[in-house]
Amino acid sequence: MIPGCFPNWGLVYYYFTRWENNGVMEQVLELLRDKIRKKAGRCESSSLVCIDSQSIKTTRLGGECRGFDSGKMTKGRKLRIVTDTMGLLLAVVVHAANVHNSKCAFDVIALLKGRFEKLVEIGADGGCRGELTETTKTTFGWILEIVLRSYHSSKFSIIHKRWVVERTFAWVESY
Repeated sequence: MIPGCFPNWGLVYYYFTRWENNGVMEQVLELLRDKIRKKAGRCESSSLVCIDSQSIKTTRLGGECRGFDSGKMTKGRKLRIVTDTMGLLLAVVVHAANVHNSKCAFDVIALLKGRFEKLVEIGADGGCRGELTETTKTTFGWILEIVLRSYHSSKFSIIHKRWVVERTFAWVESY
């Protein structure tokens, strides 16, 4: 499904895997993200980021990391992402859906270490409550703020600090 203007798929795949294995793809993504943030009048390093996960159904075949998310009633995997306040991806981890949010969130948070010097706060949902808040503070010096949905209103409302990560999931799902 490569566009006709590209070389044959074997050559494209060769260079993609070579660049991926050498870390070139990660460097390109970081440079692009920094340019987008600068163009928007923001600092290259975000001081606030958001973390969330999404359960994804998978077939019974393929891959070892599968599980059952009893909260979402989904058999498959969980995509855990961290975004900046513009919704740009900073870190991604995929794991089995049966692993609780508070257990794997640390893995994706650890990927931020040493990359964003101005990082101060991480916005998260209620699934990250508990000892993860203290562990994040002591290990990295970052505040893990739990931002909960308001149950006082029956109307839809945007959840402050977390709506950008939800929008990023929508972008990923749509493309």
